[in-house]
Amino acid sequence: MAMEGEEKRLISTEELNKHNVASDLWISIQGKVYEVTNWVKDHPGGELPLLNLAGQDVTDAFVAFHPPAAWKRLDRFFIGYHSDYKVSDVSKDYRRLVVEFSKLGLYEKKGHVAFATLCFMLLIFSVAVYGILCSESALVHLGCGGLMGFLWIQSGWMGHDSGHYMITKNARINRLLQVLSGNCLTGISIAWWKRTHNAHHIACNSLEFDPDLQHMPVFAVSSRLFGSLTSYFYERKMNFDAVARFLVSYQHWTFYPVMCFARFNLFGQSIFLLLSKKKVPNRLQEIIGVSIFWAWYSLLLSCLPNWGERVMFVVASFVVTGIQHIQFCLNHFSSSVYTGPPRGNDWFEKQTMGSLDISCPPWMDWFHGGLQFQIEHHLFPRLPRCHLRKISPFVKELCKKHNLSYSSASFWEANVMTIGTLRTAALQARDIANPAPRNLVWEAVNTHG
Repeated sequence: MAMEGEEKRLISTEELNKHNVASDLWISIQGKVYEVTNWVKDHPGGELPLLNLAGQDVTDAFVAFHPPAAWKRLDRFFIGYHSDYKVSDVSKDYRRLVVEFSKLGLYEKKGHVAFATLCFMLLIFSVAVYGILCSESALVHLGCGGLMGFLWIQSGWMGHDSGHYMITKNARINRLLQVLSGNCLTGISIAWWKRTHNAHHIACNSLEFDPDLQHMPVFAVSSRLFGSLTSYFYERKMNFDAVARFLVSYQHWTFYPVMCFARFNLFGQSIFLLLSKKKVPNRLQEIIGVSIFWAWYSLLLSCLPNWGERVMFVVASFVVTGIQHIQFCLNHFSSSVYTGPPRGNDWFEKQTMGSLDISCPPWMDWFHGGLQFQIEHHLFPRLPRCHLRKISPFVKELCKKHNLSYSSASFWEANVMTIGTLRTAALQARDIANPAPRNLVWEAVNTHG
């Protein structure tokens, strides 16, 4: 840091922007510039958030994802002051809200959601196992498969919560709950989830940087994907070839069937990451956790009397948990999309434009796991889900003040909007001679984003 009496080093935005690669990475936070080149590999949130926002002011993203204690760690990276640092009115109001919620203690008051969810998960698991071991009825076994799907859904919400904030005061217990709810109970690596989910939050609805929109060749939410864009998350080109054109042409019909078995993709992605050369924190722990899942799940299946019931059990569990995969898609598929990397100076705007809330009564909150308040969650990802409903009016007011979109729909309406988005892109994909939109007016009328 600059010593007292030492001349301050001033760094312009132009100079800051030049340092935007892993081997030379600078960021700006509240008017101070930090060189974090050597920190990228050790960043708890993974390297992608830093790489995607390299060479920019990242104050809003930093405020959203980091507790106050993280500010103290910045000093060792300090190299100068951002000479032309500016803050938009939207960002000023957003940061005030973060401070207000912090003063109210909302980040610390976690309620009893985690405990209630754990009890519910234990009950579901016990009933499912009891039904398999103590009943000879095929219908009971089918019902147990459905219960297993509900278990995975609730386990997913638990893993999501523990990945965003400490659901307990003890870091080791929090980590244990992550591995139990993710790796051991669902077979999905929490390390894979963190890597994917952090990239999604930073680059919400960027066609090239958000992995949650990169489902080619099966799905395409926008005709812009017909240009065979590059996925900077998967580090490959998303080719829009004859196979992709055919599959996308019918995606509004295949959406629900594919979602019923989307779990296979998550299993595969987890295994590929754990066996890859990419840096994976606690790799051995992650592998052991996933192995535990396949051990107990295979053992449970072996307790069923025949292969017909085993297949029936697996299908039932996958179809039920498909509800959660549909929920994930509803929040973003029909929202505004964009191309290019995320930017740090329009954080609030991008999160609100790219997210959709699902309106529901309070008694249905358990079903949506907090993600019904998707806009609020994206703006305040560290906030426990039990507070999202109470802060919703503040977010709506801020959006109204700055003339920004705040989209909300019922579960049914969100499904209709999602299918509408997929249908629009499907019809465009069928134009074999010219898959691109015919003109700007046609594009404006028929595409989202």
